[in-house]
Amino acid sequence: MSLLKIKNLKTYFHTRAGINRAVDDISFSIDKGEIVGVVGESGSGKSVTCHTMLGLLPQPPAKVEGGSVTFDNEELLNLPQSLLRAIRGKRISMIFQDPMSCLNPYLKILDQITEPILIHENVSRKTAETRAIEIMKKVGIRDAEARAHSYPHEFSGGMRQRVMIAMALVTKPDLLLADEPTTALDVTVQARILKILRNLKDDLGIAVLFVTHDLGVVAELADRVVVMYRGKIVEQGNTRDIFEKPSHPYVKGLIACRPTLDTQYQILPTVDDFLKTEIRKDGSFILSEHPDSKERLSKLKEKKESSNKDATPPLLKVSGLQVHFQTGGGFLGEPRKTVKAVDGVDLQISSGQTLGLVGESGCGKTTLGRAILRLQKAKSGSIL
Repeated sequence: MSLLKIKNLKTYFHTRAGINRAVDDISFSIDKGEIVGVVGESGSGKSVTCHTMLGLLPQPPAKVEGGSVTFDNEELLNLPQSLLRAIRGKRISMIFQDPMSCLNPYLKILDQITEPILIHENVSRKTAETRAIEIMKKVGIRDAEARAHSYPHEFSGGMRQRVMIAMALVTKPDLLLADEPTTALDVTVQARILKILRNLKDDLGIAVLFVTHDLGVVAELADRVVVMYRGKIVEQGNTRDIFEKPSHPYVKGLIACRPTLDTQYQILPTVDDFLKTEIRKDGSFILSEHPDSKERLSKLKEKKESSNKDATPPLLKVSGLQVHFQTGGGFLGEPRKTVKAVDGVDLQISSGQTLGLVGESGCGKTTLGRAILRLQKAKSGSIL
């Protein structure tokens, strides 16, 4: 028996420019303890699908034109707001994309994480605060006891995203709608969050609808995959089958667009190299495989003559760059601490080259860029 079942759902936006078919006749289901990944480019209808389920879309301009959404055999689309509020945040939780616009700037983090517990459960505030701090630790917030009394603006973007994840998980929901939950996180924290979701699935049987652009995350995490394009589901099925034997040209293009070290392409293909879209007068469209697909892809595999970039003088040369910050100290004469944000970095880039700079949050990537642009004063080193 499916925990969540969506059948022929249609959500349109009525605007002065016409009707936008954001979600157009889609159907899929999620079983208890299953993780379903929903992938597709921006504007494909992934987030609108999640917001429609929970009645979070402003109507107008949005309007649910048809279909049904049943959760545990209960229809959500016609449910009174009082009953829907009892489900939202308790049995169904959602991790939103933009934490800064979702967190209340006037409330401390602890108050915001304990709020869903106090609303939906009959427990003391002390118990709620204990659970809130425990979930903060689980999602990777260091020194949770102290940071719980901070305000949202005192957290980095990645830390605010972790707070949103903690708020969604603290009530141990039956279904978690995760809308791009790891986009703002570095890979080490992302791995920790994915591990938490897997553990919740295995230990508590929580079902997860995981919305993302990251095909790698979906391949690692999801049991099944739903691929959306322009409001429609173009393909869905077992994760392994989707990645190894895609049938729809859009899915083939989406997978081929991923850069890999062993790719045959000299220039990465785009979806347009695989897919032809014909738009009708009524706003509907027809998708088909591009007639010149094989020829286009063959050209992208041809090797191009490249000049020896290493033989040219560097366009930018950074030597021994150091950027240090002083923290702490105060009126009582406490010693100040030195944070070595950038400590002896050397790099160079020649004209036409691309240099990738990767690392965890807080490792100094942004500070290095700001120092090169002279937006941040360097302690020592040279920039030529």
